[in-house]
Amino acid sequence: MVATAQANETMKAIVQEGYGSADALRLREIERPVLAEGRVLVRVRAASVNALDWHTLHGGLVIRAISSLMRQQDIPVRGVDLAGVVEAVGPGVTRFAKGDEVFGGAPAAFAEYALAREESLVLKPRNASFEQAAAVGVAGRTALQGLRDVAQVKPGQRVLVNGAGGGVGTFAVQIAKALGAHVTAVTSTRNLEMVRSLEPDELVDYTKEDFARRGERYDAIFDVAANRSFSDLRRVLAPNGIVVLAGADKRGGIAIFTRIASAFVRSRVLKQRIVFFIAKASLDDLVVLKELIEAGKVCPAVDRTYSLSEGVEAVRYVGTGQARAKVVITID
Repeated sequence: MVATAQANETMKAIVQEGYGSADALRLREIERPVLAEGRVLVRVRAASVNALDWHTLHGGLVIRAISSLMRQQDIPVRGVDLAGVVEAVGPGVTRFAKGDEVFGGAPAAFAEYALAREESLVLKPRNASFEQAAAVGVAGRTALQGLRDVAQVKPGQRVLVNGAGGGVGTFAVQIAKALGAHVTAVTSTRNLEMVRSLEPDELVDYTKEDFARRGERYDAIFDVAANRSFSDLRRVLAPNGIVVLAGADKRGGIAIFTRIASAFVRSRVLKQRIVFFIAKASLDDLVVLKELIEAGKVCPAVDRTYSLSEGVEAVRYVGTGQARAKVVITID
């Protein structure tokens, strides 16, 4: 039997009221989403914060243009990654039933309830907590698609992950290993132990050693940190190698656009490819990530958790650039 949600029921959510800083976010009581055909109402147990949440909050013409290209709806509640329990299913939904534990993507995830497309959700990995499952979405897909599809990493190849301590970086180290690559992880001193637990083949502390001067060459460089020049990256790239840009310039705005444009131009004139990409929503890839987690090849790393009432501070923390791995908002 198909369950239905009642109109006019309310819930707590983190609502964006303007642009500029985390001060534009407020915990509000708003209307609960109402079911529609092909939709699943999820009682959110955890939702992860992504860099896009912070950049969207800051606004600016460049970020708004990127959001438009990604066809992001103008929803005042932030968040796109979640894990939770199916509360109700709409007409036409066949893969889920009330009570199923799920993870995946949905707009307006920083809330007690979220409405997701059926094809945006997968049953939660048996061996993952709600917090870990919520961390997968954007970060996991970015690492998987960037390494498997864009870089086309093969067993035995040498891969360097620059920014291995971040949300995408922690997934990238593990996924590159799962693809059979020899992985060098670059991170800061404060992240060393956490990244070491992911078992890269080599670990570089960039505060003490410059990977661009090590004399090693890599078949693929997965650049999440966006803190090195293209000349530095090309210096350690194999002749037929590829640089995959998976991170945005921390200065935001025009700096992001300039780096993307520069990568586009260089990829047209150089033998060594430099590619910027944005991960796509994919049910099949969520299934792949679930299988990797259940096989013990990937373990989502979580830096800090915040309650929904502390959600503003969670977004603020991600904006400092000091967050390690993933930051997750939990909802009881």
